[in-house]
Amino acid sequence: MQFRFATIDDLPVIVDIYNSTIPSYITTADTEFVTVNDKLTWFNEHNSLKRPLWIVEINNYIIGWISLQDFYGRPAYKGTAEISIYLEENYRNKGLGKKMLAFTIEQCSQLNIHTLLAFIFQQNEASIRLFKSAGFEDWALLKEVALLNNTYANLIILGKKVTQ
Repeated sequence: MQFRFATIDDLPVIVDIYNSTIPSYITTADTEFVTVNDKLTWFNEHNSLKRPLWIVEINNYIIGWISLQDFYGRPAYKGTAEISIYLEENYRNKGLGKKMLAFTIEQCSQLNIHTLLAFIFQQNEASIRLFKSAGFEDWALLKEVALLNNTYANLIILGKKVTQ
């Protein structure tokens, strides 16, 4: 498993992996497929020094990606980041998410990140198990904040202090 910073050439694969999760209604609040153009601003908000977007490969094949994003966008929160992990469908539920999460946690000190947050729909039990296995804890429950496939969904915020 190799990790590298994403380039603009990776964006179509990033979008494909992301779009593969939309029909499940448990991973993202997007309810329709997105395009590469839709994700350009998001892509450009990442940088290798503070808020990286990593590509994850096995044998030079992209199997997933990891994103760190600003939380709330105000200066006092600069040491807190939201983490997103996405895997290509054939690589899910194989323990790779644990390795991706461990890699990200290891990088946090050099990125000046002390706290990671994961925003996960309550029905996404696999992701909740993944993050809790790495020591993330329940920090908040936002009841029925999303309407997915005509059903209201709760959003759980899991948090972990990763450095002091």
